[in-house]
Amino acid sequence: MALQKYNARDVDFQIEDFLSPGTWITIAGLNTFTKGNDQETTDTTTYVSAGQAESQKMQIGKTLGLQGLRLRDSVTGAGDPGQAKVEALAERLGEESLGRVRFSHKNDTTWEIWTAHVNVGDQGGGNNDKVSWNVTFTRSGAGTSAAKP
Repeated sequence: MALQKYNARDVDFQIEDFLSPGTWITIAGLNTFTKGNDQETTDTTTYVSAGQAESQKMQIGKTLGLQGLRLRDSVTGAGDPGQAKVEALAERLGEESLGRVRFSHKNDTTWEIWTAHVNVGDQGGGNNDKVSWNVTFTRSGAGTSAAKP
């Protein structure tokens, strides 16, 4: 087996249509992604620790940042369906704020799937720029996987 580097552009990101569960929409216009990890620990140091700190990991957190360019149809002005669905999910609160996002390299046989809430980041651009678009998904609970068709 020869391990190879692979292109970030070959990773596909999709959001589930919360109005039509089971329907997945590709999020287009992306040029960067970041997958972040976080953890919460608890201090377990006691007197017998003899001055050496002790702790245990108690919680794992994951984030997925997607960055790119805002897309819109030049005729209708409608935005990219995937970007629009992400932005609609970002406006929801409580239980309704949770949706599903999935991602996978084009050659993988499974999707990684998260239930997550999303935050839309700052967007904009300068005189000679295209309009930027970025969001951060924060996983809620453990991730799952599913076979690709």
